[in-house]
Amino acid sequence: MSVRLETERLVLRPCTEADVEPIAQINADPEVMRYIGDGRPRNPEKTREGVEKSMRHWDEHGWGGFAVEIAETGEVIGLAVLAVPDFLPEILPAVEVGWRIERGRWGRGYAPEAARAAIGFALGEAGMDRLVSCIHSENAASRRVAEKLGMALERTTVVPGHGVPCEVWEIRR
Repeated sequence: MSVRLETERLVLRPCTEADVEPIAQINADPEVMRYIGDGRPRNPEKTREGVEKSMRHWDEHGWGGFAVEIAETGEVIGLAVLAVPDFLPEILPAVEVGWRIERGRWGRGYAPEAARAAIGFALGEAGMDRLVSCIHSENAASRRVAEKLGMALERTTVVPGHGVPCEVWEIRR
C-alpha cells in the first residue's frame, strides 16, 4: 500500500531508509527531544531502529510513522507518527498520534498541519475510531497543537519507568 498525504504545504509518506539521516539530525537536537520519551536526544543508531520499526509496522498494519516533507522541495522536516503507546499501559488499547518538527521550523504551523493529515488518514482510510496524544505536562506548544486539532484532555497521569508527568489528549471519529 502506498500512502501519500498532501496538505497545502506538506507531503506525508511512510518513512523509508533514506529518511534515517534527516530524522537523525532532528532527533539529535536536545530541544526537539526535550519532551519526547526520556527527554534525551537519540543517536543515529536509535533513529535507524525507529525508522526500521516504522517500516515494518507499515508492512504489517498499513499505518505507522510518516516522514513530513516540504511539498515544494521534498526536504524532510519532521515526523507525524501513528503508534501504539505501549509505554503507557493504562490507556491501552490505543493508537497515538505524535508530531516532531525540526526546531528551525517551529512556530510556522507545520506540526498541526502534519498531525491533522495523519489524524484524517487514521480516522478515515485506516478505520480507527479514536486517537490519543500523550503530551509531557510541561509541553505547552504540543498542548496548543492538540487543542488546534480539536483534541480534548482525557486524563493526566505519570509515565511508568520515566516518572514523566503526562497529559492524554484524545479525538474520536
